[in-house]
Parts: sequence; C-alpha cells; structure tokens
Amino acid sequence: MEEITKALELKNELDTLRPIDKEKEAIIMQKFRLDWNYHSNHLEGNSLTYGETKALILFGITAQGKPLKDTLEITGHNEAINWVIDLVKGERPLTENFIRELHTLLLKESYEVDAITPDGKPTKKRINVGTYKSSPNHVKTKTGEIFYFATPEETPAKMFDLLNWYNQKTKEKNVNPILVAAEFHYRFIRIHPFDDGNGRTARILMNFILMQFGFPPVIIKTEDKANYFAALQLADAGNIEAFINYIAENLVHSLEIMIAGAKGESIEEDDDLDKEIALLEQRLNSFEKKNIPKKHTIDKTFIEYFVFSLAEKFFNANFKFDKLYEENNFYIQLGNKIYYLNDVTYLEFLKTNFDKIFEDKEFVFEYSFKNLKKLKLNESYFFIKIEIKFLTDYLRIKLNDRDIVQIPYQKNKTDKEIEKIMKNEIKRHKEFIEKKISELERSDKK
Repeated sequence: MEEITKALELKNELDTLRPIDKEKEAIIMQKFRLDWNYHSNHLEGNSLTYGETKALILFGITAQGKPLKDTLEITGHNEAINWVIDLVKGERPLTENFIRELHTLLLKESYEVDAITPDGKPTKKRINVGTYKSSPNHVKTKTGEIFYFATPEETPAKMFDLLNWYNQKTKEKNVNPILVAAEFHYRFIRIHPFDDGNGRTARILMNFILMQFGFPPVIIKTEDKANYFAALQLADAGNIEAFINYIAENLVHSLEIMIAGAKGESIEEDDDLDKEIALLEQRLNSFEKKNIPKKHTIDKTFIEYFVFSLAEKFFNANFKFDKLYEENNFYIQLGNKIYYLNDVTYLEFLKTNFDKIFEDKEFVFEYSFKNLKKLKLNESYFFIKIEIKFLTDYLRIKLNDRDIVQIPYQKNKTDKEIEKIMKNEIKRHKEFIEKKISELERSDKK
C-alpha cells in the first residue's frame, strides 16, 4: 500500500534525526496530546471545544455551562495518555490487565446511563470501569439491522485470543507495526469488550503499539469522522486493507509534523490559529491564489497576484482576533487617502482600485485593535501595519514602521516571506493578549 510505504520511509527519516532535542520533543508531544484529547473525545460526542479542552488541560480552567461528565472525560483521557506515554518509555508489555487499567484511568469511576430493554422499555444501565461488559452492546445500523459485537460470554476468550495474536505478530522477524496497530484497533472494536469507552480505548491502544515502535501517535480528527467510520465499515464488510490504509494516511501526517518539529520548523497546521483564538477566548471568558511566472522583474501579473494574496492572508489572520476586542479597524491607504474596509468590501475595493496600485507601485495595509473584552482595561491597543513598495528588481516591505524586508520577484520566495511575517505577527499578537490576561490574573490574586 502506497501510504504504508510512505509512512515507513518517513519513519526512517525521523530516525536519522534522533535523538530529538528534549525541548523540541516536548513541544511536539504536547501538540499531539492536546489534539488527541480533543479529537478522540469529540468523536464520541464530548461537547468541549478545542479551546475549552486546552484551557482545562494546560490551565485547569473548567468550561462553564458544560456537563461535568464531559470535563471528567477529558481529564481521564489525558491521564490515560500520560500513563501510556510513560509506559512506552518503560517498555511495559501489552496485556489484558494493562487494558483494564487503561480503561479505569480513562473512565475514572462507574456510572449509570439511560438504556432501552430488549422489549423497548426505558431503563438504566450501569457502566463498570476496568471490567468487561456484563450485557450485550450491539448497535442498530441506519438500515435498522443489528450489528453484533461479541457477547459478554464470548468476550474473555476473544480478548485472550486477541492478545495471543498480538504477541505472535510482534515477535515476527519482519513485523510491520502499522499493520499490527491498525488491525489491533479493528479487532478490538469488533469485540467491543467494555460497556463504554471502546473507541477511545482502541485509539489509545493503537497508538501505544505505534509509539512502542518509535512512531508518533495517529490523530483521527473529528472533522474526518465520516471517513473514519466509513473505513471501519469497509473492514466490517471484509475490506480491512481500506481501514489499514486510512490509519497509515493519518500516520503520514503525524510523521510529517514530528519531522518538521525535529528540524526546528513550524509544526502549526492550517487550523491551529483557530484553536489558539478559541483558547484565548476561553481564557478571557474565565474573568485566493493564482499561478504567476517566475520573473525577477516587476510585471502587472505578479503585482496582481501579490496584492490579492497578501490582502487575503493579512485580513484572514487578523480578522480571527476581532471577537476578542471592543473595537477594530482595517484600512488600506493609497496615496494620501485612507479607506476603511471590512470582509465584504476589501476584495471589491482592490479589484476596483488595482490600476491605481499598479500605477503608484505602493500601498499600505493596517489592522488595529482596541480594548480587549472582559478585561475592563482603560486602554489596550494593538496594530499591524504593512507598507509595500514595488521597486525595479524587488519589492520592499516595511513592517510596523520599523522592520524593512526586501524580496525578489519570485513567487516561492514572496509566499514564504509573507507567511513568515504573518506567523511572527500572529505570535506577537497572541503574546500581547496573553500578557494582558496574565497581568489581570496576577492583579486578581493580590
């Protein structure tokens, strides 16, 4: 399978970078752990947002208005992950006792849930932690058919067989950990040995196996829930290769992140800024691209590409912070005139005035923010200002009236430089907000 081959190649590349600097590895694993906690629980219906999950794990901030059960699920899952990560270092073998201990950590304590009797009457069902199921947990499919897992009577023997299969596979000379981990996940789900928490337990066990062999954990994202369940259903229909390939595809993504982190490169993903904004919001509540020719001289096609690409990146990055402030403004300056715009008008404005931009060969973007919500500060002001000039052989960027960068007219170089600038400005903005929040937190403690 192509994805498995790619994952193994990336694993070899990762091994050449080991040992990874301890601080870099800690940052990488924290990202994996936070994503893993949020997505694995959200797949099963947990209502905490990513920001609420991160605030709970990193700062102990409990989400207001959310069920206590959802908070306990996150804290239990995080404890289980940390326990497993420590056990990987100690090379503890995978056994039935290990699995039952993991389930106990995950669900913390026994509880009751609403259920339906075989004759359709409402009842209560007790969920026991750390012990195999005491009653059937078959499910009804969309078509009305019953999908059968192992019965309570069959479960002990099937779990015994599963661990025997696992031990035999891992002792093989040319063991492929990806195949073993993915198939273990599927076999475990087919047994469904516990009254609750089977999906979360299966994903932790799969990652335990992968991490024992030096791989990073696989994160099944909640946005990809339909594909994840579709792959499981294909395995139910006899096509387990589809599920294994799905796991390998997601493992490739984790390997790419870990390799980037090991090299000291950014490990941020496309949705990480949204997550960070959600976290900042949670902490506050607690008190268009085009193909262009690669030319080294100025031309209208390049300026058009650059202006619209920069505007989109600049606006989208800053717009995400709007909800944290009482006031915000976005303006474009052409010549001596300043035009205040918003998400509806700025692209239309650029289209209408592009000829003037091309003629003047310069323009200014500024996004300003005033007064953070909730903090009740007299003044908290932040701005990002970019001044652009198109010169004969390069474009010049002046950032916040101080930093000047010169970039040749090459798409890859300009894109990378703009992305770097925006990431640095986003980081500067987040640090500004965190500083203001920390100041208030210290003030409240006095």
